[in-house]
Amino acid sequence: MKNLHFKDYFWNSDLTSTAGYDAIIQFLGDGRRTCKEVEDFMKARAAIEEKYAKDLLGLSKKVCGHNEMNTLKRSLDMFKLQTEHVSLSHLQLAQTMREEAKKLEDFREKQKEARKKIEQQMDVIHKQKASQFKKTMDSKKTYEQKCRDKEEADQNVNRNTNTNNTKHIEKLHSKAQQAKQNAEEADRIYLQNVTTLAKISEDWMKEHAKACEMFEKQAMERISILRNTVWTHLNQLSQQCVTSDELYEEVRKSLEQCDIQEDIEHFVNLRQTGDKPPALVVYENFYSGQKTPGLAPPPRQLPPFGRRGPLPTPANDSRDDTIYSTVQDQGYSVIRY
Repeated sequence: MKNLHFKDYFWNSDLTSTAGYDAIIQFLGDGRRTCKEVEDFMKARAAIEEKYAKDLLGLSKKVCGHNEMNTLKRSLDMFKLQTEHVSLSHLQLAQTMREEAKKLEDFREKQKEARKKIEQQMDVIHKQKASQFKKTMDSKKTYEQKCRDKEEADQNVNRNTNTNNTKHIEKLHSKAQQAKQNAEEADRIYLQNVTTLAKISEDWMKEHAKACEMFEKQAMERISILRNTVWTHLNQLSQQCVTSDELYEEVRKSLEQCDIQEDIEHFVNLRQTGDKPPALVVYENFYSGQKTPGLAPPPRQLPPFGRRGPLPTPANDSRDDTIYSTVQDQGYSVIRY
């Protein structure tokens, strides 16, 4: 399939028309705006990455697991460290994005300057062509009018050939001669202007074709640069994901070394306070001074009436024969669970 080029498809049947040229200039202008939009997009993304990096760096400095110990503490410390590294990698990504945006800005400005020179040259040629075209058309009108004046003068001479007024005939001949000279001069000027216009038109067509080639080259370079810039931008983002995953992998490796049982035993060895439980609290009867393990005092009962009687007197000193208060519930205990 034949490739289509600017220089073959942006002409116009009207010699003074610049519609084709204007269409190309508009296309290039739209492309320049696209470059600026992509450039601004990347700068904005870089600003987001920078803010995210700074926020993440601040977060990595916050207390996290300060009171933990042993393997879990090492994992949490690694978690904070790699979070800091992730923030630094995002900061580097922001700088890289700004550098890419600056390259795009330089490219855009370079194309703008090159295109400006061509546009200035074409503007001069367009003005010359339009001016010469107008002059040529005016000289054509003058030429045509002079030719009509000559024909009219010749007709007047012919109509008065048989008249006897010699002075009148001489005057008509003189007018016819002058009209002929005027027509010839107008013809010369018209021909000269047509020749000049042809030369200017030829130069314009050559410059138009050269401008089209240059503008087409710029358009191709712009599309290539934008495509490569976005491609590079995406590669940077993908690499950032890879970098972040590698840093997070260090945390995962540290977590794999986090041993639950080891941390429990570490705490036990570090903070142990003794390996024997305390002795049980035994019941001590206030009145008898006797101790019975595992028994609790009975609930106090108010006497139905009158004053409380005297305590019973023990029959002997034997522990088995001693009489003291008890409770009916054998499962009762002073230890509350």
